[in-house]
Amino acid sequence: MAKPGASSSDSTPPPAEMNLTEEVATVSEVVSDVRANVERVIVGNTAVIEHVLTAMLARGHVLLEDVPGVGKTMLARAVARSFEGEFKRIQFTPDLRPADVTGVNVYNQKHEAFEFRPGPVFANVVLGDEINRAPPKTQSALLEAMEERQVTVDGKTRTLPDPFTVIATRNAVESDHAYDLPMAELDRFMKTLRLGYPEEAEEIDMLDRTIGEHPIERLDPVAPLDELRHARAVTAEVSVVERVRAYATDLARYTRDRVPLGLSPRGTLQLLRAAQARAVLDGRDYVVPDDIKTEAPVVMPHRIRTGPESTPDEIVREALSTVDPE
Repeated sequence: MAKPGASSSDSTPPPAEMNLTEEVATVSEVVSDVRANVERVIVGNTAVIEHVLTAMLARGHVLLEDVPGVGKTMLARAVARSFEGEFKRIQFTPDLRPADVTGVNVYNQKHEAFEFRPGPVFANVVLGDEINRAPPKTQSALLEAMEERQVTVDGKTRTLPDPFTVIATRNAVESDHAYDLPMAELDRFMKTLRLGYPEEAEEIDMLDRTIGEHPIERLDPVAPLDELRHARAVTAEVSVVERVRAYATDLARYTRDRVPLGLSPRGTLQLLRAAQARAVLDGRDYVVPDDIKTEAPVVMPHRIRTGPESTPDEIVREALSTVDPE
């Protein structure tokens, strides 16, 4: 049975002789090490950290949406530093151009030829900071990169590094000089996450850690890129039986039957991929309905548009409480 999301273009299948159960256990340990490393910087929010890591295992991208100052950018930096890869940050501003993201061809007078200078999107982990500050034309420069892992400039297509993950932040408070994210872009984010304010004890702990040198400056990688690539390959092999696939489809159809814009087929696929990664996190080589239930609240709502009588979060909760996983 073909596994959801398995593709020769974005993953390398594990060797045929490997024991998948053992490989999943190994990957689960690696993810646990990375999570512990990130928690040296980010106090609390263990569930959010796990969601970011499972998105990376599932070859997805993450949108962090919240008020300023709760650690969105720091979380993205901590995750990126935990892997031994190239990290680039793009500060989205109203005057940012598409070429500032993807790169540009520059004429070299010495060689009498144009040379391509890659933009910051050519990295393993790309932080798009305050992505809604840039106009739609600049935001659209990410669409091809996020979906196809490639960039086309002046008619020539170039492949992005493998692995490639976008972690974007969105300022959810200030509307001045900000733009809405088009649905075509939102649908390319596997998950939308919110950190929220810390509990009192967590905030005190955070102040204690950061009052001097910030721990992000001392954070070392704990997993090389090869391990992340292998972890993604193992995740893609996790079994998703027909009953679980039908459950995800029924959830999608429930939303489509009740709101103007329900979950897209891409959203259903992303939900299954996220569930595969959740199974790996729990040390299993197969997906169960509870994996779908854990991932649905962060994978589905941002892909749904409702009328004034309800919100996307309410529709997802209604679907999970109504649709029978059996």
